[in-house]
Amino acid sequence: MLTIKCAKCKKKLFKYQKIGKGKVLKCHKSRMNKVYHIEKRDEKYRCPCNNLIGKDKGSYIKMVDQSFTYSGRKE
Repeated sequence: MLTIKCAKCKKKLFKYQKIGKGKVLKCHKSRMNKVYHIEKRDEKYRCPCNNLIGKDKGSYIKMVDQSFTYSGRKE
Protein backbone atom coordinates (compact mmCIF):
# COMPACT_ATOMS: atom_id res chain seq x y z
CA MET A 1 0.00 0.00 0.00
CA LEU A 2 1.37 3.42 -0.99
CA THR A 3 0.54 6.79 0.50
CA ILE A 4 0.57 9.44 -2.25
CA LYS A 5 1.52 12.96 -1.06
CA CYS A 6 1.76 16.37 -2.72
CA ALA A 7 5.35 17.32 -3.58
CA LYS A 8 4.73 21.00 -2.75
CA CYS A 9 2.81 21.05 0.53
CA LYS A 10 3.34 17.39 1.66
CA LYS A 11 -0.39 16.79 2.35
CA LYS A 12 -1.61 13.21 2.08
CA LEU A 13 -3.73 12.83 -1.04
CA PHE A 14 -4.79 9.18 -1.10
CA LYS A 15 -3.79 5.59 -0.34
CA TYR A 16 -3.17 3.40 -3.38
CA GLN A 17 -2.61 -0.33 -3.82
CA LYS A 18 0.30 -0.56 -6.27
CA ILE A 19 0.80 -3.88 -8.03
CA GLY A 20 4.15 -4.44 -9.72
CA LYS A 21 7.55 -2.87 -9.42
CA GLY A 22 7.54 0.03 -11.89
CA LYS A 23 7.05 3.76 -11.48
CA VAL A 24 3.71 5.23 -10.46
CA LEU A 25 2.54 6.44 -13.88
CA LYS A 26 -1.17 5.60 -13.60
CA CYS A 27 -3.39 5.20 -10.56
CA HIS A 28 -6.42 3.02 -11.20
CA LYS A 29 -9.44 4.42 -9.39
CA SER A 30 -10.56 0.95 -8.29
CA ARG A 31 -7.29 0.52 -6.32
CA MET A 32 -7.60 3.81 -4.41
CA ASN A 33 -8.49 2.79 -0.85
CA LYS A 34 -8.77 6.03 1.08
CA VAL A 35 -8.97 9.58 -0.28
CA TYR A 36 -7.70 12.39 1.98
CA HIS A 37 -7.20 15.70 0.12
CA ILE A 38 -7.66 15.69 -3.64
CA GLU A 39 -9.97 17.82 -5.74
CA LYS A 40 -11.26 17.19 -9.25
CA ARG A 41 -11.57 20.31 -11.40
CA ASP A 42 -12.11 20.24 -15.18
CA GLU A 43 -10.97 16.62 -15.65
CA LYS A 44 -7.79 17.33 -13.64
CA TYR A 45 -6.93 16.25 -10.11
CA ARG A 46 -5.33 18.88 -7.90
CA CYS A 47 -4.10 19.22 -4.34
CA PRO A 48 -5.78 21.98 -2.27
CA CYS A 49 -2.55 24.00 -2.79
CA ASN A 50 -3.45 24.01 -6.53
CA ASN A 51 -0.61 21.62 -7.53
CA LEU A 52 -1.64 19.53 -10.57
CA ILE A 53 -1.43 15.85 -9.58
CA GLY A 54 -2.93 14.09 -12.59
CA LYS A 55 -5.45 14.02 -15.44
CA ASP A 56 -8.64 11.95 -15.52
CA LYS A 57 -8.53 9.24 -18.18
CA GLY A 58 -11.72 7.34 -17.30
CA SER A 59 -10.85 4.32 -15.17
CA TYR A 60 -7.45 5.70 -14.11
CA ILE A 61 -5.59 8.93 -13.33
CA LYS A 62 -2.53 9.68 -15.48
CA MET A 63 -0.11 11.02 -12.88
CA VAL A 64 2.13 14.06 -13.48
CA ASP A 65 5.74 13.16 -12.69
CA GLN A 66 7.49 15.34 -10.07
CA SER A 67 4.17 16.64 -8.63
CA PHE A 68 3.80 13.92 -5.99
CA THR A 69 5.83 11.70 -3.68
CA TYR A 70 4.95 8.37 -2.15
CA SER A 71 5.90 6.18 0.74
CA GLY A 72 5.08 2.58 1.52
CA ARG A 73 5.64 -0.77 -0.15
CA LYS A 74 4.80 -1.96 -3.66
CA GLU A 75 3.42 -5.48 -4.08
